Amino acid sequence: MRYISGGIAMATVLLLLGTSAASAQKPQTRKGFWIGFGFGWGSYDFSCDGCGNFDREGSYTGYIKLGGTVSPHLLLGGESVVWSKSEGGATVTAGNVTFNAYYYPKPAGGLFLNGGVGFSRAEVSGSGVSAGETGPGFTLGAGYDLRVGTNISIVPNVQWVYGHPESGFNQNFYHFALGVTFH
Repeated sequence: MRYISGGIAMATVLLLLGTSAASAQKPQTRKGFWIGFGFGWGSYDFSCDGCGNFDREGSYTGYIKLGGTVSPHLLLGGESVVWSKSEGGATVTAGNVTFNAYYYPKPAGGLFLNGGVGFSRAEVSGSGVSAGETGPGFTLGAGYDLRVGTNISIVPNVQWVYGHPESGFNQNFYHFALGVTFH
């Protein structure tokens, strides 16, 4: 698993270096509808009343987002981000669906900060078990649009995803991803 996360980090660095010249030639314009998706790696943890300590678990993550442009500084939309791991015949899935704001401090640049509020869900299935709970959740993150075409960006990003699906149970995961956004 360390090799996979190291490979993702190396691919991100190579993409940053390889597309820097291309992004310098493409203007960072944002207007109208946008949609994006990506995949990555995340580190999941949870706590609950009455359960012992558990180590963070690493596994694959994914996200999809879409929305509209309010101004060159601000994009608003919805996002779904998910962490999932299968082991021993059971699958644990955690994720959030949130209303997000993406803030670009410099409209001509690609750096953005994002945050969102919405719903969080934790679910366990397999081995004769199926249970899940939904409750409030939020996300905080940052990323960079590397413009590779007039309306296409490669987007390395990181997020912290938090949820409180039920009383006495909290979950969170860090999400490191590489995605594509169509502006």
